Amino acid sequence: VSTQSTWGTHSGEVAVYYEIRSDLEAQARGMVEVDEQTKIITKFVEKPKSNKETSSRYASVVFYCFQKETVSLMKTYVREHPTREQSFGKFMQWLVDHTTIYGMKLPLAFSMIGNSVGLEEYLRECEAVQKSIQLHNTVTHRVNARVGLMGNPSDGFFGKTIAMCIDNFWAEATIWPSEKLVLVPHPLHDPTSFGSMGDLHLISQKEGYMGGLRLLQATCKKFYEYCSNRGIALPKGNFTMSYDTNIPRQVGLAGSSGIVLAATRCLMSFYQIHEADFNRQLLPNFVLSVEMDELFITGGLQDRVTQVYGGMVYMDFDQDHMKAHSHGIYEQLPIENSPPCWLAYAVEPSDSGRIHSTVKERWKNGDQDVITGMQELANYTDQAKEAILKKDWPTLAELMNSNFACRRRMFGDAALGRLNLEMVELAQKHGSAVKFPGSGGAVVGLCPNPDTLLDVKVAFENAGFVFLTVQPHTRSSKVKPSR
Repeated sequence: VSTQSTWGTHSGEVAVYYEIRSDLEAQARGMVEVDEQTKIITKFVEKPKSNKETSSRYASVVFYCFQKETVSLMKTYVREHPTREQSFGKFMQWLVDHTTIYGMKLPLAFSMIGNSVGLEEYLRECEAVQKSIQLHNTVTHRVNARVGLMGNPSDGFFGKTIAMCIDNFWAEATIWPSEKLVLVPHPLHDPTSFGSMGDLHLISQKEGYMGGLRLLQATCKKFYEYCSNRGIALPKGNFTMSYDTNIPRQVGLAGSSGIVLAATRCLMSFYQIHEADFNRQLLPNFVLSVEMDELFITGGLQDRVTQVYGGMVYMDFDQDHMKAHSHGIYEQLPIENSPPCWLAYAVEPSDSGRIHSTVKERWKNGDQDVITGMQELANYTDQAKEAILKKDWPTLAELMNSNFACRRRMFGDAALGRLNLEMVELAQKHGSAVKFPGSGGAVVGLCPNPDTLLDVKVAFENAGFVFLTVQPHTRSSKVKPSR
């Protein structure tokens, strides 16, 4: 395990710790309390007699990195304390109050410590190691595409949204151990050889130049920095990672964030990083930081929250709550209440990339039209939540139309793009509610009269668009609203 990154980033001492199993007692160990934000050890209790001294389940490993000037404090401690307290654990307990000590967490718990360790503990540890080896053969994580049902794009403006993961499309990443660290290019999205110049031209025109390989590399870089900054020690060992996806490109269905999240979960599995170290509420922030900080992909938290939580999620990005907690208020709605939506998208969405236009700058500058518009979208979201819980589809359809109309007023037709407007007008012509599920290139709709769905489908397909019925992703565990 390397401590170089943590030691080089902070000015202070380093103490390694791990999380003990639930069936082990803390009385035989030196227990530490660690600030989750700064990773500074705030308390060290040598062999606590009861939970009143500390309720922490983090145990110190007898592995410390001291700066030269700190070593001299051992003499000070020996002089100030009687012989019965001259143990290294007691010294660490004292040292926490005299200097800054950063904690570096080992991702794997272990228990082969103390005189009481016997055959039973040894066999248990062997079983855990064997499971770890089996786990590391090959691990694949899949993340589903998402559609924004209401409120977007107010997620980037402290608004409210509702979005849902769908089974129609997905992205996945696969990881396995290898001698060198290798990121595998996708044969379609990251081509390096072509049959001819004509093939190169056609593929480049359709797929662009930005494949998923950059997403894997940026995720790995940001993951290493995240663990280093939070004192999480990554075991030595390399891996090979590949990815696959069938999410259409540039149609606003969260294809990029799906690959980043799948890759992140692969890295968590490979290094056995638990959710306690990668807070579920803050994981969407990490995914967004990979895209925005490393690759300059603009967007809000909606996509990442929906894909992390799964199912159908109501999101409130209240500004005060975001500033206080660095995340919004997320509530998973019953997936059985998902509306019967359809989805259509352009095969070559060439003009969808300008969808955010200058709205962000206008909002920052206090443009009242944009501020009022984002508040309207948030209000529509609260009404849509009630409609979904009641399965009131006519009301939801009206709100979807209102969502698009509000967005159109703020962005303007030039920013929305001709192809996107063509899809909206085609749906409205056949009596269907319609809005953008994301940043553009696709539309999501709801027919107040289900009998008109076939007519809508035929109209879109005759116009050269891809049309399908939305299949909600139902294999997500339900979670309580997070605050």
